[in-house]
Amino acid sequence: MLTCKHSKFTLPPQVTYLNCAYMSPLLKNVEKVGVKALRRKRNPTKISPADFFTDNEKLREEYAKLINCSNPKRIVMIPSVSYGMATVTTNLKIQKGQNIVIAAEQFPSNYYPWKRLCDENSAEIKVVSAPKTLESRGKKWNEEILAAINSSTAAVALGNVHWADGTLFNLEAIRKETRDVGAWLIVDGTQSVGALPFDIQKIRPDALVCAGYKWLLGPYSSGLAYYGSVFDNGKPVEENWINRNKSEDFSALVNYEDEYQPGALRFEMGERSNFIAVPMLSKAIEQLNNWRPDRIQEYCHSISQKGIGLLRNAGYWIEEEGYRSSHLFGVRLPQSADLQKIKEALTKKKIFVSYRGDSIRVAPNVYNDESDLLKFAKTLISVS
Repeated sequence: MLTCKHSKFTLPPQVTYLNCAYMSPLLKNVEKVGVKALRRKRNPTKISPADFFTDNEKLREEYAKLINCSNPKRIVMIPSVSYGMATVTTNLKIQKGQNIVIAAEQFPSNYYPWKRLCDENSAEIKVVSAPKTLESRGKKWNEEILAAINSSTAAVALGNVHWADGTLFNLEAIRKETRDVGAWLIVDGTQSVGALPFDIQKIRPDALVCAGYKWLLGPYSSGLAYYGSVFDNGKPVEENWINRNKSEDFSALVNYEDEYQPGALRFEMGERSNFIAVPMLSKAIEQLNNWRPDRIQEYCHSISQKGIGLLRNAGYWIEEEGYRSSHLFGVRLPQSADLQKIKEALTKKKIFVSYRGDSIRVAPNVYNDESDLLKFAKTLISVS
């Protein structure tokens, strides 16, 4: 099992940071790579035409290892989830009367693109709400999502976990259902990839879109998208020079090419050769491959058990383990609890969490230890 990696980060010792789902701190070695890359830009003679491609290839290979993708050419650099989803909506053919299934209250960047697509094509966005009851909530929510998929479904779009409370969605079962009706499966991996195992070969989504500044431990405005074979010969959201065939030859760029780069590389964003963000994200993912998401998940589980036990005994509700992640979970308050007092107490103790919907979102990572979760739990209980 992993041990605490707090020393690999530069978090202040007086701070209890349980908020990686908001934004990850930078690893020291990622920060070092970023500073080196920033200084490299001082002298452009140190950046060759080949450098516009080599760092991206390394990043693709590292990410392919992380998600078990056999073809790194299906992975592209994106600036945001909304950009990655725009590529999907540009290429998804949807007819009047069809529907797109999503989970209620999922992140806006995985809602607005589908809303516009449905509005423009007289289609329906089918929002599956969480069950009103807390008993077997995750199990029932998964069942209702599966039941919502029918012969009129063009796509299912959701995260591996719900961003607000960590509810775990059974992507393998959902993928089977989508295949049976000929629908696409589009996954927002922002709140899971890097801390929860994700296997392209097992789930086989049509697209996996992921921001890089949370569980991938990378810089802001960087992300990665995997696009499956349904996107072959698809239409990019922008036309830039680097996603065209033979763009490696700078002297021939004026010889305009009709052909794109192979695989999914036609969907690369402009200026994807970011000489600062790309090496930083690549270094972060290299570290994640060393730690392994399955071991990160196991570590988060181990350090949270005692704290969760205390909270449950005090009347707080946390989803049962089979239907939530260990790196991100929601804590719902008993009726007697005063949320404002809880916020004040957590702030006073310098405990950082997020508040999403009607739950407190707790998101530990490898820089935390058991005492952090116990401190959080005891603080809540002390003001309940």
